[in-house]
Amino acid sequence: MTYDIAVHGTVAEGFEGVREEFAAVLAEETAEPGAQLAAYLDGRPVVDLWAGDGITGDALTAVFSSTKGAAHLVVALLVQDGILDLDRRITAYWPEFTGGGKERLTLRDVLAHSAGLIGADDGFTLDELADDRLIAARLAGQRPHWEPGTAFGYHALTIGALTGEVVRRVTGRSVQELFEERVRAPYGLGFHLGLPEALEPRYVPIRPLVPTPEQLAELQANDAGPDSLTAIAFSAGAKPPIDLVELVNSRTTRALSPASVGGVANARGLAGMYAAAVGGLDGAAPLLKPETLAEFGRPHLLGTDLVTGTVDGFGLGFERVRQSYPFLGEGSIGHAGAAGSQSFADPVNKVAYGYTRRTWAYPGGAAPENARLAQAVIRAVEAVR
Repeated sequence: MTYDIAVHGTVAEGFEGVREEFAAVLAEETAEPGAQLAAYLDGRPVVDLWAGDGITGDALTAVFSSTKGAAHLVVALLVQDGILDLDRRITAYWPEFTGGGKERLTLRDVLAHSAGLIGADDGFTLDELADDRLIAARLAGQRPHWEPGTAFGYHALTIGALTGEVVRRVTGRSVQELFEERVRAPYGLGFHLGLPEALEPRYVPIRPLVPTPEQLAELQANDAGPDSLTAIAFSAGAKPPIDLVELVNSRTTRALSPASVGGVANARGLAGMYAAAVGGLDGAAPLLKPETLAEFGRPHLLGTDLVTGTVDGFGLGFERVRQSYPFLGEGSIGHAGAAGSQSFADPVNKVAYGYTRRTWAYPGGAAPENARLAQAVIRAVEAVR
């Protein structure tokens, strides 16, 4: 089926090619299209586009792991303030965090996805996954799935609970509260870690992937099995099995906003957060100093991810997005989300980018169209400089 879909919104002079690429991406969708795209240059909006039935520029949707970028911006600010120490052991903040070698882990190790605490042996329930404190309580006694600190693997559902518990122990406040106070509210961002009830009418539910027969066959062929690290990391062995779309579409999840996957945002909010963090927004200075950005963006433990099998390496809590988009500047940081959202800052080109989509992209992770759209943004920036 093909869809006749109108693109709404604005682009700055010189960014018309981004609008054209966005329209081309939507025209190729096999599911009903629905997406938002935003970009900032030098702290000012240059792209603000949306399309799809029921989609507006200020509509909000679940952004899955793009939430990790927001949570770890808070951690970066606390490190920058001297409240947290990257090389201090977690047990200094959280004494119960012991056993199986966990007591040797530093905050840096955890942020680099090297703790080995990717999940619980028997999986998590939906109620647990919606609440960081419940996840943290389980993980405090969980055996690591590899020798802590020696390798890395994507802590898809747990890293925000681990780092969030450290934040709570030190400050007495949650990551979600601090994000609201220090990041979202000052800039009026459309990015919420804890969606207020009053904003529920703006929420657009995520729709599940409807795979083609070929895609379904590929997914089945690549299934690593219930005992694999991949299955553990995504709580696939839970009874009943976890449905991630059901998780994020739950009002409970939106209200509590677990810091690994529970954020609710629009493209403006995703891009705006990174603009505020790295380049400054609304005339304000950047939230992160250059030395903090460099520390949180540099690679740690380069190699093969034990969970995803990809050859890469994380920054501290952030993805190094140049691995996927080599046309970005050195030191770029960001984080993608399972259904296809993407968000990042490119400090060299002084660009911040945000993208959301309504329907889960195949095969998951950052939707493949992000490469085309991000490159269109960078081409426009180079042309207008």
